Order: sequence, then C-alpha cells, then structure tokens
Amino acid sequence: MWGLRPWLSKYGLSLNILETSEVLGNVSGGVKQGIDYDGLTQMTLQLDTERAFNWHGGTFNVSGLQVHGRSLSADYLDTLQTASGIEAERSTRLWELWYQQKFLEEDRMDIKIGQQSLDQEFIVSQNALLFVNTMFGWPMVPSADMPGGGPAYPLSAPGIRLRIRPINSLTFLAGVFSGSPAPNNNGDSQQENRSGTSFPLNNGALIIAEMQYSYPSVGSMVSADQSQALSGTYKLGFWYDTENFADQEDTDVVHKGNYSVYAVMDQMLWNDPSDEDGDRGISFFARAMGTPEVDRNPIDFSMNAGFTFHEPIPHRSDDTVGIGMGYAHVSDRLDDADQLNGMPVQSGETFVEVTYQYELTPWCQLQPDFQYVFNPGGGITNPDSSSGQKIKDEAVIGLRMNLLF
Repeated sequence: MWGLRPWLSKYGLSLNILETSEVLGNVSGGVKQGIDYDGLTQMTLQLDTERAFNWHGGTFNVSGLQVHGRSLSADYLDTLQTASGIEAERSTRLWELWYQQKFLEEDRMDIKIGQQSLDQEFIVSQNALLFVNTMFGWPMVPSADMPGGGPAYPLSAPGIRLRIRPINSLTFLAGVFSGSPAPNNNGDSQQENRSGTSFPLNNGALIIAEMQYSYPSVGSMVSADQSQALSGTYKLGFWYDTENFADQEDTDVVHKGNYSVYAVMDQMLWNDPSDEDGDRGISFFARAMGTPEVDRNPIDFSMNAGFTFHEPIPHRSDDTVGIGMGYAHVSDRLDDADQLNGMPVQSGETFVEVTYQYELTPWCQLQPDFQYVFNPGGGITNPDSSSGQKIKDEAVIGLRMNLLF
C-alpha cells in the first residue's frame, strides 16, 4: 500500500483491508425473481506488543466493517438460512476491539478481553468457510435462538475468553460475554447497535465452552511415515445464555435461560502423495447443533456437511471447489403456534451449494456459486401470493469477488 505497511511494521502494526463484493440472483421460485448486489469492506489493525515495545505475547486488535448493497434473502427469498454470509444492514461499524495476552511456556495459555465476535473462534469448521451461504459460518441455531442472533458478524459483544492447550493435540476454549449484542432486545439488533459502540453489559451473560482435538497435534514433530497423515480436527461444545426467553406459543410466558450443544468435524479424506507441498487433497466436514428447549426456541436443530477439494486442477494450488448442504428444523412449539394462528405449519428447510474459488491473482479471488433451497422458510406462505401458496423451491446463482489490499 504505497509503503504504508512497511512504515507501520516499524512500530509493530499490521493493517489488512479486504473487500468482498458479490452479485446474487434468484432465478427460480422464491418470493419473486431478482438480482441484488451486496458488499463488505473489512479493515483490521493489529499491534504486536513484542515488536512495538518488547512486551512478549501481547496483541491489540481493532477492526471495522463497511456494509453496502442489498440483501437477496430479504428481498427475494425469505429463507431461514440466508444466501450470503456478508448480508447485513447497511452501516459502517466497529466490529472487534480486544487485547490478547499469552502466558506459560510455548504460549500454552492466552486470555482475550474486550469486544469480540464469537464466530471468529467458536463453532468454526475451517473447511466450511469456503462457502457463500451464511450457515457455513455462524450456524442456524444460535442465529435464531440467541438474543439478537448472538455476538457474531456483523455484531460483537464485550467479554473475556480463556484458551488453554495442556498438550499439543488438545485445546480448551471458554468465555463469558454479554448475553446480547444489542442494548435491548425489542427490535432489530443491528439497528439497535448500528455503530457497534454500544458495549451492552446489562443483558445477562452468555457462557460458551469448547474442547478441540487435532491430529497431527498442533506444533508436534511428525515422522517420515506420518508426513502424509490425514489430518483432522474434532470439536465439542455448548453455550448457555442467562437471558429471559419468550415462549414460542404463548408470548406472555417467559422462560429463564437457554442452551445448546454442538459438535464439529473437519477430516481430510485423501492427500495426493505426488504433491510435494502436500496441499492437494479432499476433506469432509460436518457440524451439528441442537437444543431440547423447544418451548423457547424457533429452531431446535441445524446441521451442515460437505466436501472440499483443494487444488482440484494440478498446479492451481490456491483454488478450491466444494459441495455442501445445510438443514434447519423448526421446533414443534413454533409449529403449534402456527396452527393456533391459522398459518402453514413450518417443518424444515434444506439447501445445497456448489462453489469454486479461483485465484485470479494473489490479491484477487473469483468465486462462482450455485445454491438450491428446498422448502424455503420451512414452508411459509409467499407474501406476494394472493392465493396463499407456499414459497416455491429456489435456485440462486452468483459470483463473489475478494480483493485484498
């Protein structure tokens, strides 16, 4: 950036700017057919305290978002699982603001305190991040069941997170955060906290913990016969929110607290032995999350699964192709409420996605994408239909571009 990064580096600072722009269109079914553009500019500035003033293990982070364009899901789809992970209310906002400090030998423990977005560390499948649909990032259960959709893009919440790695293959994550990312839960959380600077601390507490097992273990030395080992990461976790939650059938009834459990798997299935870098391979991922508290939750189960093929074309080492799916199940209590109100009973929504991420240059990626949604909205009525028909299955095509400055 015209010498800016080398100058910042002298003072221990690093700057990253990423622009993601995409055009998505609904070509079949849905509320109606149409095309939308949406975009996201992310800017992150980090200070390494060791490089800046010889203080080992400290990192200060501040990041901001500029969201522009429109939402295809809101305009044309009415799906539970939104078509793009960057769709959000148009705004310029603070995203994360935290300090992290490492401790012990080999940095086996670190603490992070400040404004944090949980989808950056918790409930993450690395292979799923390739895809465009929102639910490959922050899952459907917390999106629907947590107050304000939870502290995840484009929102965050103040809190503290502890990470411990007692042995190389095992990591524990735990954190306590504000129970809601918005100062109150009476409206749209993004509109209630448009600038990202509300820092709500009066909304109860969100407690989340996760255990991670990796093979080959992080930082370990592998023997020659293990060099082609099929790596894998497995995660188990839960969250509990102390907030009050309205009953899905009788809104005058309030329940105290809410929770969910989840599991995540990333497993390499095949590694090309002829590839010198060891990057060419096929991986499988799966993630499931559920809650037995159906009386207070609109969604009681969601899952994602899929395959990714890194370097599908030999010598295209930064290309990846993927096929994945997502499913969300509407809780029985919400079904009962639909029946009482004379509305179509919702069941579940399923989508499949096929995508290819192509590196045009080291700073530019192009990603054509196709999604097909079965039973959109779980079977809700099309608001544009005078005859009360349900929303028909949807076919969505699009193109995403990532520009790294």
